[in-house]
Amino acid sequence: MILIFGKTGQVARALADLVPDALFLDRTAADLTDPAACAAAILAHNPAVIINAAAYTAVDAAEADPETAFAVNRDAPAAMAKAAAQIGALFLHISTDYVFDGQGDAPFAPDAPTAPLSVYGKSKAAGEAAVMAAGGVAAILRCSWVFSPYGGNFVKTMLRLAENRDRLSIVHDQIGGPTPAHAIAEALLQMATALKEKPKLAGIYHFSGTPDTSWADFATEIFTQSGHQVTITPIPTRDYPTPATRPLNSRLDCSTTMAAFGIARPEWRAYLADVINSSQTIA
Repeated sequence: MILIFGKTGQVARALADLVPDALFLDRTAADLTDPAACAAAILAHNPAVIINAAAYTAVDAAEADPETAFAVNRDAPAAMAKAAAQIGALFLHISTDYVFDGQGDAPFAPDAPTAPLSVYGKSKAAGEAAVMAAGGVAAILRCSWVFSPYGGNFVKTMLRLAENRDRLSIVHDQIGGPTPAHAIAEALLQMATALKEKPKLAGIYHFSGTPDTSWADFATEIFTQSGHQVTITPIPTRDYPTPATRPLNSRLDCSTTMAAFGIARPEWRAYLADVINSSQTIA
C-alpha cells in the first residue's frame, strides 16, 4: 500500500490522478503540526511506501510564523521518516530549491552546501537533514517552481490577472525551472519502484523543468499559449520586495536523477497547454 501525506496540494492531487487507490491523509487524518500523529498514522496503516506531499509552503507567511513552518517542514517529516524506518517502509519526501542561497548562475548539484535565505528554506533544509538521519530507506526530491491545474500557482495567478490587466511588471532576474506537478508525481512513483529493488539509490535528488527561465519569460509563454494580450515589463527583484528573500538562482542540476532512475527533466512548455486548458475549470 502507498500512503500519501497531503490531499489538496498540487503534487498530492497529481498523485491522486495516477494512483487513486493510494491512501491519502489530509489534515483531519494527520495534523502535520502534530508529529506524533503523523507517526501514529504510519504505524497504524503499515504501508510499504510513504510519500510526503504535504508541506508549509506559505513562503512569506513563514517569516512571521517560524514555529508552524518548522513543525510542518522539519518535525513532521522527521517523525514520518523514523516511523517508516521502524516498519521498513520506503519514504519519499519533496523539498525545494529554497534550501540554497541562489548565488551564481550554475545549477546546484544535490550535494551542494545548503544556505537558505528564508524561514521557509531553513525549515525545509532542517527537514531534509532529519529525514536523512532517520536511518531508513529514504529519498528526497528537490523541485522548483511547481505548477498544475490545481490550487494556487504562478500559472493560475497569471491567467487570473490577465482577465482584467493588460500590463504587468514581472521579476526577470530570478531564474529556475518551472516543474509540472504531474511530472513530479510520475517521478516519485518511478523512484519508488526503483528504490524497492535498489535501496542503495536512497539519497537526495533534483528534479525541475527545462529549459531554465525567468519569471518574466515564463509569464510571456503563459500569455502566448493562452492567447492573452498582456504587455510585460521585466523588473529586478529589488523592485518587488517581499517578506521572504527569494533565491535569484534556482537552477537545479538533475543529472544524478537521470543517471540513477532514467528520469529526464520535463519540458515544461509541453505541459503548459494542458494546464491552461484544464485550470479554467479546476479550483
